[in-house]
Amino acid sequence: MSADHAALRRSPAWPADEPWHLAMPEGTLYDALVRAAQERPSHPATVFYGASLSYAELRDRVDAVAGFLQGACGVKPGDRVMIALQNSPQYVIAYYAVMRADAVIVPVNPMNKTAEIAYLAVDSGAKVAIIGSELSEVFAPLLGEAIRHAIVAQYRDEVPAATPYTLPSCVTEAPAEVPSSPGWHSWSSAIANGVKPGKMIASPDDLMILPYTSGTTGKPKACMHTHRGALFTAVLQARWYGLGGDDVVTGFMPLFHVAGMQGSMNAAMVTGATLLLMARWDKDLLPDLFETYGVTFWNAAPTMIVDVLASARDKCFAKLKVLTGGGAAMPTAVAERLKGRFGLDFVEGYGMTETMSPTHLNPMAAPKRQCLGIAVHETDARVVDPESLIELGDNVVGEIVVHGPQVLQGYWNRPQADAEAFVELDGKRFLRTGDLGFRDADGYFFAVDRLKRMINVSGFKVWPAEVEAAMYQNRAIRECCIISAPDDYRGETVKALVVLDEAARATTSPDDIVGWARGVMASYKAPRAVVFVDQLPRTASNKINWRLLQDAEWGRTA
Repeated sequence: MSADHAALRRSPAWPADEPWHLAMPEGTLYDALVRAAQERPSHPATVFYGASLSYAELRDRVDAVAGFLQGACGVKPGDRVMIALQNSPQYVIAYYAVMRADAVIVPVNPMNKTAEIAYLAVDSGAKVAIIGSELSEVFAPLLGEAIRHAIVAQYRDEVPAATPYTLPSCVTEAPAEVPSSPGWHSWSSAIANGVKPGKMIASPDDLMILPYTSGTTGKPKACMHTHRGALFTAVLQARWYGLGGDDVVTGFMPLFHVAGMQGSMNAAMVTGATLLLMARWDKDLLPDLFETYGVTFWNAAPTMIVDVLASARDKCFAKLKVLTGGGAAMPTAVAERLKGRFGLDFVEGYGMTETMSPTHLNPMAAPKRQCLGIAVHETDARVVDPESLIELGDNVVGEIVVHGPQVLQGYWNRPQADAEAFVELDGKRFLRTGDLGFRDADGYFFAVDRLKRMINVSGFKVWPAEVEAAMYQNRAIRECCIISAPDDYRGETVKALVVLDEAARATTSPDDIVGWARGVMASYKAPRAVVFVDQLPRTASNKINWRLLQDAEWGRTA
């Protein structure tokens, strides 16, 4: 099969004037930032509750933090550095500073608890972390153990004193003093230190980032992505959506997640656009922000659209050219209300942490609803029989597999996971997505179910095995099964079916379990509903029959 086999099978809906092979700029994402700083130094790179940071200022701060990482924290090429920050200018600076220091970024969900972060630190080998001040207590038990250095940022430092916007609690709370014990450093001291980093030596094929994705074993695993792969999907999206230097791009999706990281932050940086940041999603701020800054590109989760339909002013989207998103399917009813009220189409896409975001995007001129889109540049996507791996015809449901420049190199220290995730077809290595779907005659892909057992909460992936493992820490729980339940707002939510220990039945309520769970795991993972049952159904091999319970919850026939 020829190297251009993917091009030969691309969708008939492929834009007529769009080349199949993507022209890539030289170097890395950091090099793209340098070009923007040189070509338009005074142009706003970030906007945060009324304060702007120019591209020249952004680059200077990136280099300062990179120098501090190397000089004060001893970061060497290839070392892993954790970033646990809310969306903020500090996040952008930290991300590019780790890259500039020739280190490897380990993005961390700031909702994670100490035990979850400890696992990520040990698994990745990260000894340095850049964190928000609200997470000091979460990281404190790890300092001197898993973590040797923590740089603590205060989000309020990047907000004007007289900001007209309502600020979230993570910004307004009185900052705690940075501990004086060894290993703790303030963000301001890192910026003020003024030490220049050494020459950047990372090549496009070196490891750049280790975003974590949960797995069916219950333990998250890191996806190995190079500078080249990360640059590819940032450039790809900027080109697909027609972004330019005068665009204003929303940074409302979490930047630790590849959808927000690539579709918002890095797409903005490679085009020299302005990134409008919000530390926490606040639907009430959206109309003013859109009107004040003239937002042209909105990367949104479907839950944000639901919020906006209930609150936005009709004229606030006057300059909006593109509304897109992924991570969770857009309900048809919501898409129709969006179109009817604002005349806006929600252009859906599809990707995974394993692919550093999109493998599929809907054509801007011909999007389809409830659709993953068509395979993007240089990407070979197929639908195969999950057992035989034989490719299936149009409109036949099978497993979606993908091959392309954006696919991960492998899982960090997980050779068995690699063996399970990749298959060879026609001499090329394909990633098994675990998603069941079909391709129509126009080359559009649609998802219908999952091979993997996974819950999608507003775009956040939750693996029941991981939640169950945490739930069993509670001695009141004898057995439990985690399933997804329908949720009008989030699409899906986490539900726990629990068999209590005999001794706990008289003193334990469902609310007790809900409250306890929120204290030991990230809030999006914690069950929102707990139902006590006398027993759980079993399979013939005596395993808990989660599929039977899941199907019953959604009104399906097993």
